[in-house]
Amino acid sequence: MPIRAAELRSDLRLNQLHQWLAGLATRHGLDPDSLQSASADASARRYFRVAAPSQACGSLIVMDAPPPEKCREFAQVAALMTTAGLHVPHILASDFDQGFMLLSDLGSTVYLDVINESNAQPMMLAALDSAITWQQASRPDVLPVYDEALLRREMGLFPEWYLGRHLGQDVNDPKLQATLESVFAPLVRSALAQPQVFVHRDFMPRNLMVATPQPGVLDFQDAVYGPIAYDVVSLFRDAFVSWDEALELDCVARYWERARKAGLPVRDDFAEFYREYEWMGLQRHLKVLGIFARLWYRDRKPRYLADTPRFTAYARKVALRYRELAPLARLLDQIEGRVAEVGYTF
Repeated sequence: MPIRAAELRSDLRLNQLHQWLAGLATRHGLDPDSLQSASADASARRYFRVAAPSQACGSLIVMDAPPPEKCREFAQVAALMTTAGLHVPHILASDFDQGFMLLSDLGSTVYLDVINESNAQPMMLAALDSAITWQQASRPDVLPVYDEALLRREMGLFPEWYLGRHLGQDVNDPKLQATLESVFAPLVRSALAQPQVFVHRDFMPRNLMVATPQPGVLDFQDAVYGPIAYDVVSLFRDAFVSWDEALELDCVARYWERARKAGLPVRDDFAEFYREYEWMGLQRHLKVLGIFARLWYRDRKPRYLADTPRFTAYARKVALRYRELAPLARLLDQIEGRVAEVGYTF
C-alpha cells in the first residue's frame, strides 16, 4: 500500500525522501506517490519500493539510511561486488549527505521466505558459489581489517547487554570476567590465524534474494577483510532458521572442496577448517546475543530477543565440543540453571 499523505506529514524524514524522489522522477521515470514500504532493518535503515514503469521489473528500491549509516561504504562494496561478478543492486542515484539512495530492484523474494529442508541444498550451494566469487576478488588494504579490536568489541556486547542488562549478571565480577576471557582469547587467536579474505559479514538467508543465475546479495555495507570461514558459518548458523547438522556438514564440505579448486587459501585438512568454522561461528553468536539484547533495551525493537535461544543453543553446542571452550558451556549452564553436560568431541 502506498505511503499515505498523513504519514508524509508526520514523518519529516520520509517527507524529505519523497521530495528527493520528486527531483529524480523525470530522469528515472518514477512515480513518487507510489512509494511503499519494502522492508525495515535492525539498524535505522529503511527500504521502500517505488513504481518505475521503464524498468524491467517495473519498480526501483529507495534506501533511507540516515547518517551515520554507511551509505558511502555501501557504494564502495557494491562496486567491488559488481566487479567481482556478484548480483547486487545497481546504484542509480545517491545523496550521501542526506543518506538517500535509489537502487535497482532485485525482486521481493528473499531466501528466508522460501528455503526449507527440501530445497536447502541447491539454494545454499548457489549462495556458497557467490561467496567463493566474492572471496576470489579479495585483496588487502581495500576494506577495513577484521582485527582483534573489532573482534573483542563485538564479543564485548555479550557481557554488556546479554549477561548484564538482560540476565542481570554482575559483569564486573572477576570470576565471570576471567571465564569470559578464557574463551574470548582463543576465539580471537583462531579468527586472526585464519586466511583472510573479503567478508560480507551478514551473509545469511535474510540478505539473499532468489534470482537466476545467482542469488542477489544485499546489506553488505559492513564488509571487511577477515577470516575465510566467517561468511560460510553466517549462512548456516543464522538468526532465523536452523538446519539439520548432516545437511550443514554436507554443504560446508562441498564449499571447502569448491574453494580449494578455486584456489582459495582454505586449510588442506577439512577437520581443521571445520574447527575454525565452528569457533568463528561462536564469536558471531556471542556478538549477536549482545546485539539482540541491545536492540530491545536500547532501541525498543523486541522481536529479535525471541531468537536468542537459538543462539544460546548454537553457543552451547560448540562449547561442549571443544575442551578450550568448556568454561562457556559451564557458564551458560550456571546462568540458566542447567545440570552441567559433559563430554567433548575434540
